[in-house]
Amino acid sequence: MRRLKGLFGGLFLALQLALGCGAASALTPEQAGRIAEGESDDRIVALNEVVAAGDPALVPFVQALLADEVKVAAGRAYIVKDGDTEKAVDAVTGQPAKLPDDAEDVINNNRMRGELESAMAALSLLAPDRAARAKAIAGLRDQVDEGKLALIEKALAVESDAELKAQLGLLRAAAMIASSDKDKRLEAAQLLAHSQAPATRSLLLERLAVEPDAEVKTMLQASLDRVQSRLIWGERLGVLFTGLSLGSILLLVALGLAITYGLMGVINMAHGELMMIGAYAAYMVQNLFRAWLPNAFDWYLLAAVPASFIVAALVGAVLERSVIRWLYGRPLETLLATWGISLILMQTVRSIFGAQNVPVENPGWLSGGIAVLPNLTLPYNRIAILVFAGLVLGGVALLIARTRLGLFVRGVTQNRPMAACMGVNTARVDTWAFALGAGIAGLAGCALSQVGNVGPDLGQSYIVDSFMVVVLGGVGQLAGTVVAGLGLGVLTKLFEGWSGAVLAKIMVLVLIVLFIQKRPSGLFALKGRSAES
Repeated sequence: MRRLKGLFGGLFLALQLALGCGAASALTPEQAGRIAEGESDDRIVALNEVVAAGDPALVPFVQALLADEVKVAAGRAYIVKDGDTEKAVDAVTGQPAKLPDDAEDVINNNRMRGELESAMAALSLLAPDRAARAKAIAGLRDQVDEGKLALIEKALAVESDAELKAQLGLLRAAAMIASSDKDKRLEAAQLLAHSQAPATRSLLLERLAVEPDAEVKTMLQASLDRVQSRLIWGERLGVLFTGLSLGSILLLVALGLAITYGLMGVINMAHGELMMIGAYAAYMVQNLFRAWLPNAFDWYLLAAVPASFIVAALVGAVLERSVIRWLYGRPLETLLATWGISLILMQTVRSIFGAQNVPVENPGWLSGGIAVLPNLTLPYNRIAILVFAGLVLGGVALLIARTRLGLFVRGVTQNRPMAACMGVNTARVDTWAFALGAGIAGLAGCALSQVGNVGPDLGQSYIVDSFMVVVLGGVGQLAGTVVAGLGLGVLTKLFEGWSGAVLAKIMVLVLIVLFIQKRPSGLFALKGRSAES
């Protein structure tokens, strides 16, 4: 049936209308002419009249109007496929007809196109396929009016699916809310109180502004309050998820910085550019897959992750061996040197890839999202970054706590002279640790490529935030970096909802300054003898 439906959708719709709704009134040449030419208001009235009758002959006619395949002459409409005027057919009967020489193209403005699309959705309410009916209901939610009420009621009378029947009931209420009949408006207001759709709130607010009757106005306000009480939870959860998503990005960006800054005391202003390098590595892997492995393009990200880590780690190791190793114990000089390195890296990328942003596409499995609530959809790419941040954090924690390199890193961090006395090659540990931090920055860049633009200035947007996370969490403290990163993400999004993005940044910065004044060592301070050094 699905295959036949795809080939003969109009035939099935006609059958459904005929069997489910009784005999349909025929589309007349006069009606087709009124729909095809004239002022938009008159055309819309004529269109709604035929839609209300549920006339199956309207389906191919509306499809032709949307495809700009209709011409009109002397009040009569003709359908011309592929511009071949020799094969014109009558818009009503579908029979071959000679196209008059004075026939003119039908011009549809945006408003008329919206009404035609709405009419197609309304006629699909009686389609045999449940998915098609569900899609039609969703398409009508934001553009339903009283002119489609008759067809909605017909669909409601024959709908067998309980979920779709409930949605049609709310759709009917939305069509009745602007009725001239007070009783219908009261009934609609009561029904809409059960809706969970964000569009219902807008609909009730619009109607409240113009409703003349006090009784109906009271009912509308009561329904609006109930709808808002449901939607507020979706909005709160949306802010929380957005905050956690931002926090996971800050965590990824700051994680590498926490290692290098905590171990060597290097104020690495080029950390953002190492992240940028990771994003460009993902871009290059994407292009290689598109050129050489197009059938496996959806899996390019699995190769981009290690590539981003390796490229950024190699660049970090080169920087540490060539420049930074000579500046240990001189934080101001490391700040100036790494700032200069950041400018060099940005200009190098501009010279190779250009100053414009480059496109990095999401794989198919990261496109779309999960609709948790009617006003809350969780994008797959954001969910993936949350999971990815957790995996990177777990990997770093295991490396620091369970490996020989991790033991050396902890030893050098806590007491560098004693570690050197015990035979630890602190210079080699510094190189490995800096490369590790740079590689994690590359992973952050790879993740960011999936949610934002990739350009030479990518790192500049996150370098200040990453330092704030490290300082707030406690220098060299992994747990502090996690808490500070996620906390700052959620706090920033909460403040943005109240004051906007710029003021939110200022408020967060002020809070951090006040907190550091009271607790200079951050959320998690170093313990032991190293805390005194």
